[in-house]
Amino acid sequence: MERKRPGMTSGARMPHQGAPMGPPGPPFGGTPPIRQGMPVMDPNRKRPTPTPPVQAPPVQNRPRKKPLGFPGANEISARQMDLREAQSEPAIGTNAKRRKMADKILPQRIRELVPESQAYMDLLAFERKLDQTIMRKRVDIQEALKRPMKQKRKLRLYISNTFNPAKPDSEDSEGSIASWELRVEGKLLEDPGKQKRKFSSFFKSLVIELDKDLYGPDNHIVEWHRTPTTQETDGFQVKRPGDVNVRCTLLLMLDYQPPQFKLDPRLARLLGIHTQTRSCIIQALWQYVKTNKLQDSHEKEYINCDKYFQQIFDCPRLKFCEIPQRLTNLLLPPDPIVINHVISVDPNDHKKTACYDIDVEVDDPLKTQMSGFLLSTANQQEIASLDNKIHETIESINQLKIQRDFMLSFSRDPKGYIQDWICSQNRDLKLMTDVVGNPEEERRAEFYSEPWSQEAVSRYFYCKIQQRRQELEQALAMRTT
Repeated sequence: MERKRPGMTSGARMPHQGAPMGPPGPPFGGTPPIRQGMPVMDPNRKRPTPTPPVQAPPVQNRPRKKPLGFPGANEISARQMDLREAQSEPAIGTNAKRRKMADKILPQRIRELVPESQAYMDLLAFERKLDQTIMRKRVDIQEALKRPMKQKRKLRLYISNTFNPAKPDSEDSEGSIASWELRVEGKLLEDPGKQKRKFSSFFKSLVIELDKDLYGPDNHIVEWHRTPTTQETDGFQVKRPGDVNVRCTLLLMLDYQPPQFKLDPRLARLLGIHTQTRSCIIQALWQYVKTNKLQDSHEKEYINCDKYFQQIFDCPRLKFCEIPQRLTNLLLPPDPIVINHVISVDPNDHKKTACYDIDVEVDDPLKTQMSGFLLSTANQQEIASLDNKIHETIESINQLKIQRDFMLSFSRDPKGYIQDWICSQNRDLKLMTDVVGNPEEERRAEFYSEPWSQEAVSRYFYCKIQQRRQELEQALAMRTT
């Protein structure tokens, strides 16, 4: 008959009698001998097949306070544990274990032993503040890069012409006719960029209108317009026959990035803006609405138009989300830059140059540096390698502290320390072998003379009878089928 303890499920086995006690593993090594006088279970003895036991909830390894220094039977070194956890966790970089800021902090006991370690803690606090500042600045840079970053610079425009008088004795047909050549060039003043921009990259189109009376209605206009396949150039030149002064008009359309628009005169007077981007125009409209309190107090999405808004949008009330659509008819292409020039054919003035300064917008050079800072990983790799060294050093210090505490505890009370350690190993052995209860008490006869034994025997027989009844019913059902 199988013995059963209170609370054991049907068919559960009793603990193995004579289970060896004590640390089976290092530092003692080998399997310890069985104590004298303890009965040994015959390995050839067979037990009747019990019913499948009900799965009990797994025993959780609760944290226990062990004597310092000795590793438990189911413990491994911290270094081996880190390696195993690093293999089980997702790889970060080069299969390294994820580190935490708390792992770099020295324990309080170590700081008490070594007062000089406070300098390290001060550096750690400074590093934490520095990391927070850098992270905040990175976020600020990312937000700044989302907005256009432009600077206004001066583009100096050079308009010059040369005159080639006719040569009667020239064999070439072109040399026998007087002609002039107009050149339009320019450069950016105080350009700090390493890569110089081409002159044509600042313009969307260039139109030169010559005197219509001299060159006729079909040959008096020279046009250049930007296309997706346009090759940038450092200047433009126009050559025409002629030996008299020619009046010309240059129309230059700047290439705004992002695009800018000229406002309707009524809207321009209201906002005080002549030419601006669409987003700036909408922002100015919203500022006007807030300043004049035109937003409806009950329905926030509506705007109650004043007399100026009614003249511009032609309605007494509208939603603010409708303004971008209504602005389409109020935005016009920006005005071109108009320059009037006279092409001189005076033989005494072989080259005549006129200079004009134009305000243009260029990308802020700081934008390139900010993008490079966000994309740079060299410093991060160096910091990561230094962090790994710090973590390894802290782990080494913790291990040395454990060894020191073990030596001190053992030197103060060797006997008590060994007894505490043996108790700790006993608990570890129970967890390793899934032993429930106290085998030392269960092997004595007095343990089974307690009041719970009668109830346990009754429950055992009841479970056996129920099990046998189920088997008979299953056999009878199979015969009837």
